[in-house]
Amino acid sequence: MFERILVAVDGSPRSERTIPVALDLAGRYGAEVTVVHVREYDRYEGDDVDLGPPIPADELVQRVVGTFQEAGLSTHGEVRRVSPGRTAEMIVDVAEQSDAALIVMGTRGMTEIRSLLLGGVATKVVNRATCPVLLVR
Repeated sequence: MFERILVAVDGSPRSERTIPVALDLAGRYGAEVTVVHVREYDRYEGDDVDLGPPIPADELVQRVVGTFQEAGLSTHGEVRRVSPGRTAEMIVDVAEQSDAALIVMGTRGMTEIRSLLLGGVATKVVNRATCPVLLVR
């Protein structure tokens, strides 16, 4: 049923809650897992300004990938860079490119305050995704 699962992480505590859920599902279905972290950047005075969490993007993804690999699951990670506001679109794009049968992600992440005003990343992913989306609280 879920032969490929995309797990979106952002380094937030809510995002961390997705990992055991995705591990369980991937183990049950023998799924291949793609871990994606979408990092927002903005241009300021000619430089890229990282708008993400303090943990380096590659370090975050490698840590999560390692958790899945330790469980014996075929897993790879991706870091994608986007301009502010395009995170949901990129998560859906990666899900489609990896032919994911399920997206697993948190309900609120690093942009919690902004999401209350503008519509959260999770809501946008649910509305745009062509596969089921499991939101973990």
